[in-house]
Amino acid sequence: MKQGAEWHLLEGNPDAESILRAELGISPLLSQILSKRNINTPVEAKRFFFPSLKDLHNPFLLKDMRKAVDRVADAVLKNESIVIFGDYDVDGITATAVMVAFLRDMGARVSCYIPDRIEEGYGLNRDAIDMIRQRGTSLIITVDCGISNHDEIDHASRLGMDTIILDHHEIPDRLPSAISVINQNRRDNDFPFRHLAGVGVAFNFLIALRGTMRDRGFWENRPYPNLKSYLDLVALGTIGDLVPLTDENRIFAKIGLSVMEEGNRPGIRALKTVSNMEHTDIDSESAAFRLIPRLNAAGRVGDPDDALKLLITDDYDEALSIARRLDLLNRERQEIDRKIFAELMEEIESDPALSERNCFVFSSDRWHPGVIGIVASRLVERFYRPTLLISLKDGIGRGSGRSISEFNLYEGLESRCASLLRAFGGHRYAVGISIDQECIEEFSRILSEAVRDDIGDERIVPPVNIDADCVLKDIDYELMSYLELMAPFGNMNPEPILRARNMLVSSHTVVGNNHLRMILNDNGTERECIWFNKGYLFGSLEESRLDVVFTPQVNRWRGGNSIQLKIRDAAPSKDQG
Repeated sequence: MKQGAEWHLLEGNPDAESILRAELGISPLLSQILSKRNINTPVEAKRFFFPSLKDLHNPFLLKDMRKAVDRVADAVLKNESIVIFGDYDVDGITATAVMVAFLRDMGARVSCYIPDRIEEGYGLNRDAIDMIRQRGTSLIITVDCGISNHDEIDHASRLGMDTIILDHHEIPDRLPSAISVINQNRRDNDFPFRHLAGVGVAFNFLIALRGTMRDRGFWENRPYPNLKSYLDLVALGTIGDLVPLTDENRIFAKIGLSVMEEGNRPGIRALKTVSNMEHTDIDSESAAFRLIPRLNAAGRVGDPDDALKLLITDDYDEALSIARRLDLLNRERQEIDRKIFAELMEEIESDPALSERNCFVFSSDRWHPGVIGIVASRLVERFYRPTLLISLKDGIGRGSGRSISEFNLYEGLESRCASLLRAFGGHRYAVGISIDQECIEEFSRILSEAVRDDIGDERIVPPVNIDADCVLKDIDYELMSYLELMAPFGNMNPEPILRARNMLVSSHTVVGNNHLRMILNDNGTERECIWFNKGYLFGSLEESRLDVVFTPQVNRWRGGNSIQLKIRDAAPSKDQG
């Protein structure tokens, strides 16, 4: 066996680690893990372990917030018709659900519009705006979209409708002419956190709106709303959009997951049922891989309104019926996904020149546009290079791109490829594009040049970033209690990864679907390990010593607890003595 990835021990802050140990009474290992996340003071550590809604930033630091809430407050008080225009992914769906639910609870005349991914595509479109106007609407609020819809917003204005934009995507060269544009990426913002999901922007708006309505005396004869009850939706959208789980996003995700566990929302209870999670706690991983894909399936291969109805219904029987439908759609999506991925893997493996490219651009008129983003993510995970897949129809391509940390895909498109694209939007790691089929070959060439200019010609190997070196006796239940407080894990707050050297493999076996289970011994301290999909290494481990990188976990099974190490990588120890 050989080392599978490049191991990189992250740099820490020894001075900060010393202060954390002295003032918090924590172990040297835990202080190293915290400093690798830029948590360098006891105050920062306490906020990290125990996120509080009191630590949210003032939403009025977002530019245009005052104009937006005043306009909506007037619309509510004057009984104007309001439409929430969302997106069809889980971020857009949850943002729409939060807005609709809160405004309905206020007694506002509010409805929603989620465009069809296939027929309408992303964002505002003129036909939808015309239809919305026919409803008698005077105010459109976009969530998780709108920042690039200049022409459509001008069209709405000509029809006599105001527009407010609540979006988090990268901002193009100019802002649309909406009456208010709220986006944390605006350069004229004083808001200190730049990584909100669309639902996070919407939630900040509701905090500001609630306060404004209080100042106007709106709640004097009404129950003052508890916004915490909406954080289950905010957590789903935040986790689903893969934004960094730091700062406000960490607060939303941590508290929102606990709200989910209270089981007050019928739609989430129904999702847990069809996901076989009725007796399982929801964490960021189970939310990301079991609940969110079923919500996303509606917008990918079905009707996104189903996902929205699921999240806002008060009827559990209706929710369960919708959840079962979404479960079937998700199975359909998985089969389409598998077929496209298998097709691309066969193409790449049959052509050595393809596997050497620094980025992938593939197109086909056979691919469902609703799943190519997922397949692009799988290719990035497999080959670790920027990937853009394009679904063709009638000479027009609609593409989804995913990237790696070393290359800002949105900036690459904006600076080098914009002239070849009909439209594009997104952020550093994920983009959507529209392109003429005849331009795809040139687009692929220029994108490759942009990757080469930014990264160089050397093949990038995905690193395993190690928080600290340790010995097995360091991995005790006290450490595990702190590591569990570090959840939820995700982007910019990954599960801790530790390294232990010269571990004796005292026993090993293959379990489940080709997984390797081992017992590692370190000077008398033993820990059980699981190494997923590595059963084929069974014959090479007799009486061997390994250097291992791993994430420690508490394995809870049939009422008992045990510490287990989830192996990330391993290599023969240089010291076999």
